Amino acid sequence: MERQMLRFELERLRQMGLLLETDVEVDAKFELGGILKKLKNKRPVLFNRVKGYKMPVCAALYTDREAVYKLSNISHEDRIYKLMDAIANPKPFKVVDRGPVMENIITGNIDIRKFPHPYFHEKDSSTYITAGMLVVKDIKTGRRYTSIRRFQVIDRNKISALIASPYLINQFLEMEKMNRPLEVAIVIGYDVPFLLASQVSSELYGVDKYEIDSALRGEPLEVVKCKTIDLEVPAHAEIVLEGVMVPNKREMEGPFGELMGYYGEQKMHPYIEIKAIMHRNNPIYQAAFPCREEHLANGLLREVELYYALKRLVDVKDVHVTLSGGYRFHAIASINKKQEGDGKTAIIGALSSIKDLKHVVIVDDDIDIFDNEDVELAIATRFQSSRDLVLIPEACGSGLDPSHTTRGVSDKMGLDATRPLNNERFERCRIPGLENIDLRKYF
Repeated sequence: MERQMLRFELERLRQMGLLLETDVEVDAKFELGGILKKLKNKRPVLFNRVKGYKMPVCAALYTDREAVYKLSNISHEDRIYKLMDAIANPKPFKVVDRGPVMENIITGNIDIRKFPHPYFHEKDSSTYITAGMLVVKDIKTGRRYTSIRRFQVIDRNKISALIASPYLINQFLEMEKMNRPLEVAIVIGYDVPFLLASQVSSELYGVDKYEIDSALRGEPLEVVKCKTIDLEVPAHAEIVLEGVMVPNKREMEGPFGELMGYYGEQKMHPYIEIKAIMHRNNPIYQAAFPCREEHLANGLLREVELYYALKRLVDVKDVHVTLSGGYRFHAIASINKKQEGDGKTAIIGALSSIKDLKHVVIVDDDIDIFDNEDVELAIATRFQSSRDLVLIPEACGSGLDPSHTTRGVSDKMGLDATRPLNNERFERCRIPGLENIDLRKYF
């Protein structure tokens, strides 16, 4: 189905007037990433001419919340319920004999350096694949696991893999105990349902990500079998790298410009030997500003987890895991406060629901949690640090936070910015009919 994967979504972004395209030649080293940085990584871009390469590069496709809603046919209001429904009611995918990704199959003379992998930051150790979707099969259940990983290009057929997830680490270590390689595929050029499905926690839900994808897209995900390994990949992907994660060997990885704008540490990590490449005719290379492309999708799934954690404790209206907090460190939740103590109960529930969450603000349901000015107003007028601040010292945190990695623990904080019950002093000023005023009528 040509409605699946990257090309269809690029056309939809074009029709929505969101896609920026340039025919000016850009350098994959620094310049391409610099343009994305200047745009704050908020506009999808198609670079039609990349210096030294014969294929275009697209980036920042799925970094805008409203665009992701439109591409996945969900609304802001129903996002949590639709994502949960896909997790609770997965649908079968479809294996097909042929697909566009099989238009070119290379099994000899492998050289992944022919693809325009960007070089983003001054001190990065190499070029990196930053939007590659890693695919493996659970070694016990056979279910498909997908996740965005970063891959450092080492040689013509060799890339290192940062496998930060406990689930993936355990899969690899189990195979390594038997001195067996872990078969992997790396998909480049996919769409929103494939991305969203990849962010569902396999540890938490034990699901097949391809079945989640099929439920999200409303039709079976079409996949084809790889040529050299026992995996299936999207039939309409742009590029697929097939390979094995080599046991009992490591390569130095990093430094690399990370999610929060700092360089990650150099460490020894497993590497992948590429055995085959499949790609479409005239493939489009999908890149992402370091560790940004998947984080909105990751944030949406974290909102699902946070919402349901709070729903068991308080009358929660909505939750927001924020962009500025890397879609993992900061959250805001609005609640319909029914008794004193609900704010602090929500703080405890939020901080215990997501390990990476560092700071949370709880506000009343008259505050727009997606409006920073409204949230700041609530903190300024409804919060007193002597009684409304909750501190949890030396808890578990995230390795993406440099202040955590210096000691291995993170202090966590919650702000109860809810108003006291039955206190008219906190009634918001209101202008009747304000919502019906359209400024275009006057200006």
